[in-house]
Amino acid sequence: MKTKTLKKIILASSILLNLFIIYQCKFSNSENKFVLQDRSQTKRIGIVLANHGSRSETWRNALLDLEKKVRDSLMKIPNVVSVATAFMEYTEPSIATQVAKMDSIGCSDVIIIPVFLTVSPHTFEDIPTILGLKEDPESLELLKIENIKRYFPKSTVHITPLLDFTDLLKKNILRRVKNLSQKPEEEGLVLIGYGDQRYLKEWENLFDEIGKFIKDSLKISEYSYGWCGHLVHYNPEETTKAIHKVLQTKEKAIVIPVLVAHDEMFQIKIIGGGIEKIKDYQQRVKYKPDAILPDSNLEGWIYAITNKYVEEINKSPSNTNI
Repeated sequence: MKTKTLKKIILASSILLNLFIIYQCKFSNSENKFVLQDRSQTKRIGIVLANHGSRSETWRNALLDLEKKVRDSLMKIPNVVSVATAFMEYTEPSIATQVAKMDSIGCSDVIIIPVFLTVSPHTFEDIPTILGLKEDPESLELLKIENIKRYFPKSTVHITPLLDFTDLLKKNILRRVKNLSQKPEEEGLVLIGYGDQRYLKEWENLFDEIGKFIKDSLKISEYSYGWCGHLVHYNPEETTKAIHKVLQTKEKAIVIPVLVAHDEMFQIKIIGGGIEKIKDYQQRVKYKPDAILPDSNLEGWIYAITNKYVEEINKSPSNTNI
């Protein structure tokens, strides 16, 4: 009899232990009762808006403002528990810091959304290397030189495609050109971007596509483009050359900085400095030192891509390490 009783006790204990493993008891102060939660269905998702970073406070604030504008809508997506901005270079909070924070609050998954203009080693090699998803030799050397921290997440990391800037850029630049244009038939368009040696062909194709779109939309028949970043050693004369190209056949040039946010070094010193080298630039060049941000279409894209990734994560099996 004692043996049967002991077996029953062991069986009952085993059942209780299995129930405890499957369910966690969470005390709810608001309802003053215990609530059983099925941990196998729990997802905790963090969103990190990752960008290049800058020494310019104006530039950083534009990216922080972007986070503020999308935060409420992102936090309403099922199982999203945190939204943060991360700077790849120059300043904190870094990508490593923000993903570590997501781990610290128990995120099962972290979605990295690169807020970058177009393809570059930063998005294809550097960010994955920072998060231990790649061991790219060139990126590892860059991280050492720039003193960029690495972090190996406990959570599952998902890196989205780059912002779909093909349509966004067309609409964004069309709006900005319209604000400056007065007589399209007398004007030429000049696009100035950062540029990248490894992916220069992709950058050129993108800028050609934008230039043709503006040409068709506003009847501005001439366009050119130039670079202001490391590719040309931050030389203002490259902007001057691009402007001269359209001024050979047009009375005036409209210069548009194709940069994510405003940075005094780029919009004022480099692009602005290149414009000042043009004779009679006050009359012949139309320029506003603005940037892609702010842009409500970009905010909408961030919500759409986040929602898409969250839906896929919520369908997938839960991380047993949650």
